[in-house]
Amino acid sequence: MQTPIAALGVFYFAYFAYVGGFTPYLSLYFDSVGMNAFQIGLLMAAMQATRIFGPMLWAVLADRRGERMRIVRLTSLAGGIALLGLQFDQSFIGMLVVLAVMSFFTSAAMPLAEATTFGHVQGDTGRYARIRLWGSIGFIASVIGIGYFLDVATLRDWLWLIVAIYAVALIAAWRVPESAAHRASAAQVPARTILARREVAGLLGACFLMATAHGAYYSFFSVHLVGNGYSKSAIGWLWALGVICEVAVFWWMPQLVARLGLYRVLVASFGLAVVRFLLIGWLVHSPLALVLAQTLHAATFGAYHAAAIGIIHRWFHGAHQAKGQALYTALSFGAGGTLGGVASGAAWSVFGPAITFTLAAIAAGAGLWLLVATVRGRIPVAASTVD
Repeated sequence: MQTPIAALGVFYFAYFAYVGGFTPYLSLYFDSVGMNAFQIGLLMAAMQATRIFGPMLWAVLADRRGERMRIVRLTSLAGGIALLGLQFDQSFIGMLVVLAVMSFFTSAAMPLAEATTFGHVQGDTGRYARIRLWGSIGFIASVIGIGYFLDVATLRDWLWLIVAIYAVALIAAWRVPESAAHRASAAQVPARTILARREVAGLLGACFLMATAHGAYYSFFSVHLVGNGYSKSAIGWLWALGVICEVAVFWWMPQLVARLGLYRVLVASFGLAVVRFLLIGWLVHSPLALVLAQTLHAATFGAYHAAAIGIIHRWFHGAHQAKGQALYTALSFGAGGTLGGVASGAAWSVFGPAITFTLAAIAAGAGLWLLVATVRGRIPVAASTVD
């Protein structure tokens, strides 16, 4: 029988294989059916908008019932059914509705799976990172394979392949056992009291800005590369390079945190995000610059994400574990991702790629300032003592 750690690794691999096959190429699909840049931005943002309220709704339900993975399974099934809708309606409104419904249900998956994983590893950020890296490996395999697939197949064929990969992820969710979930008690500090702390609000605000900065990347990176003559297989490799570097940083996360502490890891991640988006915006014609930019994904997502959710897990104790992860998802990927998608679509239409990615760099810089202003000195150097 599978151990919980092995089952979690399989789930992360399958789920992020779906993400790696879907998200990087979705804007190309929208472009192929005649959507303009502003419409593409809105469609990409629709997937993030439901994360503003969806994760919290599912987290409250999970914390009350103590059944996180059961909710992941049921909502993932509903999301998969909605995903089929993209095959049958290529109108702007139709796709907008399909993506919103699908994302509302799938928004349960990551916050509840992350809380389940941290429950199994007893809050150990290093052990979490080494399980999460299997998700990165799944992403790499999928994004490269589908890049080559699209060099010889159509984007309509791609949609059916995505449905098949999603079905594998859905089956994998049934293999993950529940971890011990804490139920609310009268003595528990209310979640709103935790959220009111200056450093907690500051970190969530910085994460919002980081996700806003990534809006241009997730919405238009592939379109940007195609427009500058890169093949779809080359695009797949560039996406994969970022995640390969992410795998490395997940593997070395225990040593990285032990040496630098979670706060310094976050500061470095935000600073390197500024550099990364400027490289993408202004040096797209240089393959070397793009390779460097994608290497920095190790910092701007890998190290940043592992450190941020590790801190959130320690600040939101007991019955608030799932709510803490949901707040992180809602305010960063949800609200930040929505703003980033809409704003980048508008900026792309008016100013073009270089200015759009410059604005992304400015958003990351603002997140760095907020992080330093509110969190500095409030996180102990040793990860095991963060609270």
